[in-house]
Amino acid sequence: MDVLTENFSLYGKGFLGTVELTVYSSILALLLGFIMASFRVAPVGSLRVLGTVWVMVLRNTPLTLLFFAVLLGLPRFGLVLPFKVFAVLALGCYTSAFICEVLRSGINTVPTGQGEAARSLGMTFGQTLSTVVLPQAFRSVIPPVGSTLIALAKNSAIAGAFSVTELLGTYKTLNELGYSIIWTFVWIAVGYLIITLSISALFNVMEKRWGVAR
Repeated sequence: MDVLTENFSLYGKGFLGTVELTVYSSILALLLGFIMASFRVAPVGSLRVLGTVWVMVLRNTPLTLLFFAVLLGLPRFGLVLPFKVFAVLALGCYTSAFICEVLRSGINTVPTGQGEAARSLGMTFGQTLSTVVLPQAFRSVIPPVGSTLIALAKNSAIAGAFSVTELLGTYKTLNELGYSIIWTFVWIAVGYLIITLSISALFNVMEKRWGVAR
């Protein structure tokens, strides 16, 4: 317990840093995921191509390489932002590709007649997608979306290697101070467990309230 009690503020900063990265990156990932899923089923060919390329590139790019590209590449083009913002961009964009595919699989579960009925009433593609298709699709994919965001929370550990305050990065300071590396990682694991279980509990509640009965 000494490792935790004597360095509670350090652990606290790391824990809050990971929570912030997870929350902001999740919002960005969900937003971009919804947009790209819409592109992938759009009647416009150029949008479908854009959505497909987005997913293929990001899903097949190692996250660490994406961090290097964002944190070290964008400043070369004059875009200078705090490292935490760059980390959110990298995590959010990377995860959005997986969110997109999860949502697209949900869209495919919605009967085609639903969209045809909406169009027969004079609704546009955007109106059909936002008010008829996506709400039903999201209900069917709540569990996999939750699992994807749990993976995002764990992937945020990479940000510590790029001078971003997060939970895993606390081990460097504690190791330099001579604390047991085993207990250092035990408490780090506990912190990640709290975050992932919280996300899991949130999506369990959402599934019970809005999920599709199977």
